[in-house]
Amino acid sequence: MFSNSAFRIFEESINNYHIKDDVNQPFTNPYPEADIDHLLYRKNWIDTVQWHYEDIIRDPEIDPVKALELKRKIDASNQDRTDLVEYIDSYFLNKYQSVQTKADARINTESPAWAIDRLSILALKIYHMKEEVARTDASDEHLKKCSQKLKILLEQKEDLSSAIDQLLTDIEQGAIFMKTYRQMKMYNDEELNPVLRGQK
Repeated sequence: MFSNSAFRIFEESINNYHIKDDVNQPFTNPYPEADIDHLLYRKNWIDTVQWHYEDIIRDPEIDPVKALELKRKIDASNQDRTDLVEYIDSYFLNKYQSVQTKADARINTESPAWAIDRLSILALKIYHMKEEVARTDASDEHLKKCSQKLKILLEQKEDLSSAIDQLLTDIEQGAIFMKTYRQMKMYNDEELNPVLRGQK
């Protein structure tokens, strides 16, 4: 199933990142550029780096100048994340372009790639919750709470994976027609953001 393959790639990306556990480490993609796996690996790597950006910026002692610099990196990361989601959707649009949709075909509330985006984030939550459960310096109460949360996350992973695979099956069979909308991010555009436009 597609979701199982995607989740395996997300886990590979997360594990490879944590070998050095450094937001500034160089990125290397082990998958061929034309492969969907290449996009999935890149997508999760962006998510993983940003996860750690978000940890760092919440340091109450962070230098304000460094915090602003990091905020800019988070903004850029968000744009990269959106771009990758749209690339993944383009892959599916191309894959299913010849499918004849049924007369009563429905449209889904989100595209396949945005559901896959949630699965990528969920893989990160599961990884880090497992870390919490394995801690030897935490209280029994903390370990118990984290174990309960991990159980919920794993259940969510099963449900989301099933939903993604069903969505792809429905698209392939013409029961759902695939339609995507570009995110139309406005705050990075010098013509659409009035603050940036005023700086020109």
